[in-house]
Amino acid sequence: MSKPTTGHFEKTAGWLDWYSAPSKPGFQLPPGSVDAHCHVFGPGAEFPYAPERKYTPCDASKHQLFALRDHLGFARNVIVQATCHGADNRALVDACRAAQGRARGVATVKRSVTDEELQTLHDAGVRGVRFNFVKRLVDFTPKDELLEIANRIARLGWHVVIYFEAVDLPELWDFFTALPTIVVVDHMGRPDVSKPIDGPEFALFLKFMREHPNVWSKVSCPERLSVAGPRALGGEQAAYRDVVPFARRVVEAFPDRVLWGTDWPHPNLKDHMPDDGLLVDFIPHIAPTAALQQSLLVDNPMRLYWPEEV
Repeated sequence: MSKPTTGHFEKTAGWLDWYSAPSKPGFQLPPGSVDAHCHVFGPGAEFPYAPERKYTPCDASKHQLFALRDHLGFARNVIVQATCHGADNRALVDACRAAQGRARGVATVKRSVTDEELQTLHDAGVRGVRFNFVKRLVDFTPKDELLEIANRIARLGWHVVIYFEAVDLPELWDFFTALPTIVVVDHMGRPDVSKPIDGPEFALFLKFMREHPNVWSKVSCPERLSVAGPRALGGEQAAYRDVVPFARRVVEAFPDRVLWGTDWPHPNLKDHMPDDGLLVDFIPHIAPTAALQQSLLVDNPMRLYWPEEV
């Protein structure tokens, strides 16, 4: 995989580029596995970054994403619109079309989107929209606008992906539970893994999933959540070991409503850039049986994104 460039945009100071030489995972993925959370950035010269963006990344093209897919052993991708592109989904659509049926997309749209534009996105492979509630990444969108969008995309059979931080779940609970679609939570709602797994914060997230069977969770991004970091302690000890109990709890409690993805090219990381092969080797620590791995990596994403093939 060639090194990332920046096009004609100036990268955010201190930006960490994705790791261009990922290891080959020791864990062999089940046939048909889906990387259910990844992104494309630009390239900026072809698909300009949004004027309102909060960061400017390195380029990370569809060709580089597909090379990673093949290197790691995945069959398909779910490409999630990156906040640096705002509601301009052209890079996402281009990647989905180029994948020839092996990718689906999660877009960002505004209230002004037309039914014809939604249908064009659907035809390209988009099956969801993302609502971002992480204040440092996006400006706040009024909830009535988001609910209107959710009702419109429900007619297409799409779902809503929500990105928020654990401390904000109480104030967002009523809005999330009013959404009329399947709701997929990014990265377990970003729990604070330095707190007890049986503490009130994570217990609230588990209650959220338990009481609302339309809520799914991605058990991804240990590199964003970990305090311990990527260093394994030898033997069978996992990298990002402090995240394992949280993710495993979700996988075992809700085996039919979990997804996993690399999060390549890992936007906005501050302290290290993960080895994507090492991230794949994290999977058997959180889904320890073949049945759980099959559900997490194949059955669940296929049911959500390629139901016509199930």
